[in-house]
Amino acid sequence: MAASGKIIHESHSALGRAARLGHSTPAGAIVDLRKLLAERFPHPPFSAITRLITGLSFLDQAIGGGLPKGAITELTTLQISAGSASLIQALLQAANRDHFFLALIDGRDSFDPQPLGNALLRNLFWVRCTTALQTIKAADLLLRDGNFPLVIVDLVLNPPEDLKIPQTTWYRLQRLVESAPIACLILTRRSMVSSAQLKIVLENSWTLETFQKEDAISRLKIHVQRSHLHQLGDE
Repeated sequence: MAASGKIIHESHSALGRAARLGHSTPAGAIVDLRKLLAERFPHPPFSAITRLITGLSFLDQAIGGGLPKGAITELTTLQISAGSASLIQALLQAANRDHFFLALIDGRDSFDPQPLGNALLRNLFWVRCTTALQTIKAADLLLRDGNFPLVIVDLVLNPPEDLKIPQTTWYRLQRLVESAPIACLILTRRSMVSSAQLKIVLENSWTLETFQKEDAISRLKIHVQRSHLHQLGDE
């Protein structure tokens, strides 16, 4: 099913207050911001990181067993044909196989559902956006809702001028993710989510020949760029 990004509206007075913290020193501003976010979005922190096992061996093995819940994972695709669209399709197939719902927030309305068939689409909640602002608003709404085990935010095709997203916005989304057993995967062209606890890179440059090979999805190469998950126990 699809939802229009244009109908999603959310007021963030706390974010406006955070923007006025510029009079503080850089270190002081960060402390003030964290305090503000803790007051605005109180939640009991998870005692341990659990994983959403995707069943995609090339992904699960690379990142320690699955996508971490209660955390943001940023996946950067440096090449134009790195395989991010194929990864989304593979994750949707995993959602259908394991009977959970996947929310896809499509930053440039670029997702093509036609090759998948109606059976797979029953497990998809698709929010079609055209700008990064719409995409962030939709992410905020769905992460607050907390009913989707996996929320994918696809910003790969959004132009650079559309991606001037304040770091305070990413920290707000991080706070929302931490309050629920949700795996949040943000797809970007370049690294930009400073609050992501896990940063991975899709290191591929696919051609038409690659797609013609059997089980092409298993050829995706993922490199862990940064992980802050080792400080917590995994289950």
